[in-house]
Amino acid sequence: MLRALLSSFVFIAASVMSADRPNVLIIVADDLGYNDVGFQGSKEIPTPHLDKLAASGIRCTNGYVSHSFCSPTRAGMLTGRYQHRFGHENNPGWKPESTTEGLRMDQITLPELMRKAGYSTGAVGKWHLGAHPQFHPMKRGFDEYFGALGGGHKYFPESGKVAAVEYSIPLDRNGKSEAQTKYLTEQFGDEAAAYVQRHAEDGKPWMLYLAFNAPHTPLEAPESWLAKLGHIEEGNRRTYAAMVCAMDAAIGQVMDKLEATKQRENTLVFFVSDNGGPHLAFRNLGNFTDNSPLQGAKGSLYEGGMRVPFLVSWPAKLKPGVYEQPVISLDFLPTAVTLAGGEVPKDRPIDGVDLMPYLSGEKSGAPHERLFWRTGGFKGTHAVRQGPWKFVQKAGGEPELYDLAVDVGEAKNLAKEKAEMVAQFTDAIAEWEKGTIAPTFESPNANRPVKKKKKAE
Repeated sequence: MLRALLSSFVFIAASVMSADRPNVLIIVADDLGYNDVGFQGSKEIPTPHLDKLAASGIRCTNGYVSHSFCSPTRAGMLTGRYQHRFGHENNPGWKPESTTEGLRMDQITLPELMRKAGYSTGAVGKWHLGAHPQFHPMKRGFDEYFGALGGGHKYFPESGKVAAVEYSIPLDRNGKSEAQTKYLTEQFGDEAAAYVQRHAEDGKPWMLYLAFNAPHTPLEAPESWLAKLGHIEEGNRRTYAAMVCAMDAAIGQVMDKLEATKQRENTLVFFVSDNGGPHLAFRNLGNFTDNSPLQGAKGSLYEGGMRVPFLVSWPAKLKPGVYEQPVISLDFLPTAVTLAGGEVPKDRPIDGVDLMPYLSGEKSGAPHERLFWRTGGFKGTHAVRQGPWKFVQKAGGEPELYDLAVDVGEAKNLAKEKAEMVAQFTDAIAEWEKGTIAPTFESPNANRPVKKKKKAE
């Protein structure tokens, strides 16, 4: 009898503990333009489900990711650390034989920490953190995985062969190959909704990392969505917009499943893009993304490269609104782990901060004194954000300083007028770089020769 009572007490205590901790859903878009969703101001591309998510939570108007292109952002997001600390500054190639081109094995990941805190952990979608089996999501803290392991994938099963080999390989389910069965964005939505359903009643809180490859190239969209966007005349822009709409619908499917299973109130949702929209004129695709009012694009350290649509929603605890202080995707790890009752690593620098006290109004002021970016290693391009000020130093170029409070488009360089501030930022970069290392691998296209156009005869 006593044993039964004790068992009941333990079960009830565990249930209460679980109810006090939110599920965590991290949604990542791929190459999404800053102004290409409704809640950011787009009038061209309808995104009702993302707009609803924005209305339910907090729109971070100075939200960033830690890099201006893909894999490094993901490495930073899943470790809570500037990826420059461990050399993940470039995209890994599709090299299943390489044990170095991927998220280093000595890095502690968010799903590992959530699992230690008693969470179920799942990942759906694009991985792009190493092709060798040691880098597989299920070796990095996820209990289950379904998705595309490389840097991208074709969208239709019947699509022809594309340039990058990993774009045509089978999908992966828990380490085994599986055929693609439908438009990939829809398939990822199905899988994420199924994950939410499976874990609705198992008594454990969960974390799901949902990383779409949309709207990254190749530009492929369902005819049903293309037909709805006839007001967009340019063909590549319309296809891209249709891809965004398909992603929005898939996100809506997942959110509807949260509602249907009565989990929405106690689910913390983050939404970001992995970087700014690309300008792909060099691929003869035209500049089909819209990063306005920002300058720059994917790969750039101007605002258009890493300032992104950024949402945080937890209906049970956070009132809807707007948050204007700079935040970064590195913050996902300490925020989620702290809410889970887990322990943020203390044996290494963690650059993210727990956002909850700031978003809830418990704390005032800025979560970060400064935010840093770097591309191209120690001799590459650097950027710093401090308060309203943005500093950019290109390799071999003149320093650039912008007051984003009045010049979000980074049009007026104030460096010559504020030499003392330039010196302070230069010193701050030098100090920050003491905690970083050189890139440990190069992006696959780093040494590809540029094809020059023939002159007209």
